[in-house]
Amino acid sequence: MTALRQTMIEAMRLHGFAQRTHTTYLMVITDLTRYFHRPPDTLSTDDLQRFFNHLVQERGLSAASCRVYLHGVRFLYLQVFYRPSVEVSPVVPKTPQRIPELLTPDEVRRILAACQNPKHRMMLELCYGCGLRVSEVYHLRVRDIDSQRGQLRVAQGKGAKDHMVLLSVTLLDRLRDYWRAYRPPTCLFPSALFPDRALHPSAPQKAFTQAKRQAGVEWIGGIHSLRHAYATDVLEQGMPVHQLQRLLGHRSVQSTMRYMHWLPGQQGTSQGPIDLVAGLEVAHD
Repeated sequence: MTALRQTMIEAMRLHGFAQRTHTTYLMVITDLTRYFHRPPDTLSTDDLQRFFNHLVQERGLSAASCRVYLHGVRFLYLQVFYRPSVEVSPVVPKTPQRIPELLTPDEVRRILAACQNPKHRMMLELCYGCGLRVSEVYHLRVRDIDSQRGQLRVAQGKGAKDHMVLLSVTLLDRLRDYWRAYRPPTCLFPSALFPDRALHPSAPQKAFTQAKRQAGVEWIGGIHSLRHAYATDVLEQGMPVHQLQRLLGHRSVQSTMRYMHWLPGQQGTSQGPIDLVAGLEVAHD
């Protein structure tokens, strides 16, 4: 490992970045170094501008990808090399503003019903019933369940933040049944080969893809679509946007407001947990 790579990793750890961010930013700096064939600390502002022109004009990267590269480069020069500023303004194509497709409650029901593995189905139900990210689900521990208060603690979610989500009566009952069947010691969803470790993150992704195919749902999208479906369904049933913001762990309410695209004019009033899973009537063994 080069000294620069090690220094950047230490700086990212200091800032509490997720492992995925580590991997992405290191990839960005590797691409930058390979393009010029010389150390990044020898590059000028004009060099960096040329690199971003290359990303747009020759590699044809999207606006979102260019922003990722820009964040990675700025982190290197501001937080590792301690330069006062990075004056780079890449001209990137505008991100198309599209409203993505949304899974209907019936499609969610069919997907959950098609998932025959009880452990995987429990993970999918939490993704939909609590609006969790898949990374938040497979990191859950048994002690994160507060059955008395009907809450679930999401530890170190996106942005290294802890937050609480509401557990409906149905999900609590399903979690109790799951615990009786598997008796997980620490991790709520442990690996079969290594019981002291969490299940590999690819497991729920694969389970969702397989269940979607078996259910005959042709909608294009991954497991994160269950979180989108949760957000729109609870808004439709009356949850206020500011409450949904807290439950989703969004730093800005603007991130939550995007779900209103599916529900123009919706005004939420409900304050308690909304039991989405109960309405699906998914048969359990």
